[in-house]
Amino acid sequence: MVFRRIAAHFASSDFAPLAAVATAMVSICWGASVAKTLFPVIGPAGTTALRLSLAAAILCGVFRIWRKPFDRRMLHAALPYGLALGCMNLLFYFAIQRIPLGIALATEFTGPLAVATFASRRRVDLAWIGLAVAGLALLLPLDMSSDAVDPVGVLLALAAGVFWGGYILLGKRAGAILGGAAPAYGMAVAALVALPFGVAQAGAALLLPHVLAIALLVAIFSSAIPYSLEMFALRRLPTKSFGILTSGEPAVGALAGALLLGEMLPFAQWIGIAAIVGATIGTTLTARGQSGGNGAKPVISEI
Repeated sequence: MVFRRIAAHFASSDFAPLAAVATAMVSICWGASVAKTLFPVIGPAGTTALRLSLAAAILCGVFRIWRKPFDRRMLHAALPYGLALGCMNLLFYFAIQRIPLGIALATEFTGPLAVATFASRRRVDLAWIGLAVAGLALLLPLDMSSDAVDPVGVLLALAAGVFWGGYILLGKRAGAILGGAAPAYGMAVAALVALPFGVAQAGAALLLPHVLAIALLVAIFSSAIPYSLEMFALRRLPTKSFGILTSGEPAVGALAGALLLGEMLPFAQWIGIAAIVGATIGTTLTARGQSGGNGAKPVISEI
């Protein structure tokens, strides 16, 4: 009883949504770091397939999607939404196999940043584009030394960002048609997209008990926990404030990579990450406050 009262008091406090967003970012980045430890066993495709399949099972169970008749209109909304989600996750996991987590997150963030910027079509957003490009320039491999960032990894992260942008645009239509259960339908389709690649890469290793246990942790910390926390925060924070807070995810990812994976970044790359975070914050601050409008409403992270 005492614990419930404390929890209820905390949930109603002004600090609760801020703590929820911060915890969600840490959870996402911790989940991605743990996922990377599975790569030597089942590869990035196998890890993606297991993570999405387990997350889909959790979300479908929570939303009980089998209780609602599924028609052609819902299928047309779920398929492209889930396809974008599946490709985004596959490409991102292949990217972090080659490059540090913080760099991959910062590079991938250019996708939603581009959606927000090009949708607004205002001159001030050119400054944020320029800042993001400058940040990318500091992250891109400019030499062939052993410390250079893998160019293929950067391209994979950029491609993941393209699908993240598509996921944002398609998610609006999916949400309108599928309602609150849209993430469950999208995750189910994404799992079907990733499974053939995962089976081809890892085969029977996907069913090893310790692999399944770790993948379940990844699914919980990369999807279930952050999705719940961000939904809680979105109901209590202005969308602009939420967008500013989540803009720090690449920096959190870089810290997680350094602490959990030993991915130490040179100073220039930290500056590059900071520039992209700054561009995202700037875009959020100058976005027009439209309800569900052009890029003004932040979208939950899904990596």
